[in-house]
This record gives sequence, C-alpha cells and structure tokens, in this order.
Amino acid sequence: MAGEASGDLLGAGLIRALKNRFPGAEFEGVAGPEMLSAGCQQLEPAASLAVFGLIEPLKHLPRLLRLRRDLAKRWSEKPPDVFVGIDAPDFNLGLEKRLRKAGVRTVHYVSPSIWAWRPGRIKTIKKAADHVLCILPFEPAIYEAAGVAATFVGHPKADSIPADLDRHRVRAELGVRAPEVVALLPGSRNSEIAMLGEALIGAAAIIRNSRPGVQFITPVATPALRPSIEALVDAAGLRDSILLLDGDSERAMIAADVVLLASGTAALESALLQRPTVAAYRLGRMTYAIVIDLGLLKLTHFTLPNLLTEQPLLPEFMQDDVQPDAIAAEVISLLDDDERRQFISDRFARLRAELAQNADQRAADIVASLITQ
Repeated sequence: MAGEASGDLLGAGLIRALKNRFPGAEFEGVAGPEMLSAGCQQLEPAASLAVFGLIEPLKHLPRLLRLRRDLAKRWSEKPPDVFVGIDAPDFNLGLEKRLRKAGVRTVHYVSPSIWAWRPGRIKTIKKAADHVLCILPFEPAIYEAAGVAATFVGHPKADSIPADLDRHRVRAELGVRAPEVVALLPGSRNSEIAMLGEALIGAAAIIRNSRPGVQFITPVATPALRPSIEALVDAAGLRDSILLLDGDSERAMIAADVVLLASGTAALESALLQRPTVAAYRLGRMTYAIVIDLGLLKLTHFTLPNLLTEQPLLPEFMQDDVQPDAIAAEVISLLDDDERRQFISDRFARLRAELAQNADQRAADIVASLITQ
C-alpha cells in the first residue's frame, strides 16, 4: 500500500527483495508504476492517495474512506500473509488496525514523524503495526520505549546514490560551461510551485544580478509543471540563465555548487549527493495556523539533514520567512565560501554512509520473519 512516488519506490524495492526469497509470492495493493514494474497487481493507483496537509484532503475524504473500507473487507475475507503499509499514515494506520484485528500480520514502512509533530500517534501505531520499519537511525528507540517492535533498515535513497559525483563531467554532459552553477528545485507538485515558485525564482534573479555568470539548472518534475515554471522564469527575465530539464533532478544537483529547493525528500537527496543546500517550505495559511495554534510542531528545524547531523548545515526558510532577498543572501554566502561548502560536503558524505544499510534487503528480512513465524 503506497501513497506517492517515494513510497512506490520503497514498495518496488521491497517486492524485488521478497521475490528473491519467495519466488512464488503474489503481491497486490495500491501501487504506482515502480511497484507495477516489480510485479504488483494494482488494485488502485498510488496517485489516488497523494493528498497533503490538514485542510486540503477534506474534499477527498469520502472517496478515501470508501477505498479503505473496501480494502479492509477484501483483505479480511481473503487474508494476505503480511500487509505492508508504506508511509501515508493517515490512510494506512487505520487500515492496518482493522487488518491486524482480523488476524493479518501488519508492517508499517516509514515511521510517521512522531518526533516532530502529533507524538500521540504512537498509541495508534502500537495498535496498528506488528513491526515498524524505520528509515532514520534515531526512531527505533522511540518505539522501543513505547513497547513497539521497530527496526532501522536504512534509507533506500542512500543505497541508490551513484558512486561518481563528478560535477565537471555532469556539467559537460548537460552542456553547462558556467563557472558557478545553482540547482533550483521549486517543487514537484503544483501546490509547491504555487507556494514557493515565485520566491525561489525571485531569489534566483537577485543572485544573477549579483553574479552575472551564474547558471541555474531546474529539473521539471512532470510535464504538467512546465508551463507554470516557464511563466515564472519569463516573468523574472531569467530565460537565458535557467536551463530547464525534463526530470533528471539527480544530475541537476550533482552539477551544482549549491542547491536551492523546496524542502521535502529532495533536501535529503541533495545532502546524500553531498551538495550544500538552502531550503524553503510553506504550508497553506489555514493549515499553518492550525499547526501553530495547536502546538503540533515540536521541532526547531524541518529539513531531515538538519535533524541527522550534529549541527544544522542547511539554511532553512519557513512560511513568512520565505523571502527572495534573504534566500539569495544565503546562496551567495555559500558560493563565496569554498571552505564552508567543502565542510558541508564532507559531513554529508558521512551521513550517506550512516544511512546506506541495504534497506530493501533489511526490510525484506523483517517481513519474511513475520511470514515464517
């Protein structure tokens, strides 16, 4: 059961690792293209679960509740050996709870951010999951204290990062000859582009005015986003300074001296690629007001790399602090400081080693142990 692209990749890797152990196994569920390619029968597309925020998903609630009810009925009447809910906790935990009550062994893959907000969810997780597969090293201790079985399996993205991070070679492949390169990733969804695109591209305009020779590279996550991004680029007068790629975010970041991005999974990917990074994040105003008023947010930093290193290495801009001039100043500061960039790169190389644990195989080992018990 996967709810978005990152979960689809996790599911595909887990399926392949389980097939090596159980060649005759059958897989079905809510799946994206990667899980389909790995051999999962798709009962519903993963994209149907890709709704975010506190307020925004409400219009989808009747459809999601109906889907969860139908899946609970299907798998209660014809139980699988194991159910694996991948991320999407607001959907999966309720389904896991019903299935576990019906006697199905359940695994939740990717811990919800209970260490960041809504820590009370651990009570629900305890009722829902026989085992939690954690992708961050500090998470199992939290579960063990609450009496929940949990294992750090590592982060699959750390396993898949290429060994060769030669920026000069990648720049040559992309036809980039500028002395300084900034990868600019304004988001992978329309909502992120709407929230952050103008501010991040505005920051790029300030940087370009300060350093006329700089080249920006922007990977466009999906074709549907290109018109919105092109309109922002044209409005900022940056058509000649921004190279737009069709996807290819990994190469865009490898080619860069500094990465400027919308915070999310891309921030961790950038760190694993050992690139100094500046991150920005905005929630919908009503969602943000609820989060703040109810005291749901428990952290002083919101990017994963800053939670995984001894000191925060990513400059972060949240909500009203997302201002083009302040963001541009941080990027320029990094471009000016070779020693600081090298320090950050070296620490991120260690972070990659800490997270690269062969996650697919380790996750498969836990699932297999539940099957063979």
